[in-house]
Amino acid sequence: MSTPTQFQNVTAVAKANVYFDGKVVSHSILLPDGTKKTLGLIYPGAFHFGTDKAERMEIVAGECLVKPDGSTDVKTQGAGSRFDVPAKSGFDIEVRKGICEYICTFID
Repeated sequence: MSTPTQFQNVTAVAKANVYFDGKVVSHSILLPDGTKKTLGLIYPGAFHFGTDKAERMEIVAGECLVKPDGSTDVKTQGAGSRFDVPAKSGFDIEVRKGICEYICTFID
């Protein structure tokens, strides 16, 4: 399954989701079937995100290091890769250089 490059017939939310003093920024889109996704950028730095719902993160461009909560395993994620995050958990994510672009899908 390849990472999408565009979405058709969506509602885009103009107000940005801004985290960590602007080092992580995303915009939400709502698909016709009710699915919510965010399209975002992560600038260099190390960050921790908690999840309420399960999420699928797809890396569009750039590279990041990811460590799920409760794990010692750190994986490099590059363009075209993806990882899932269980509900009520979290993950550490680090970008060492450049910008990491991602799509986050909230899974019911």
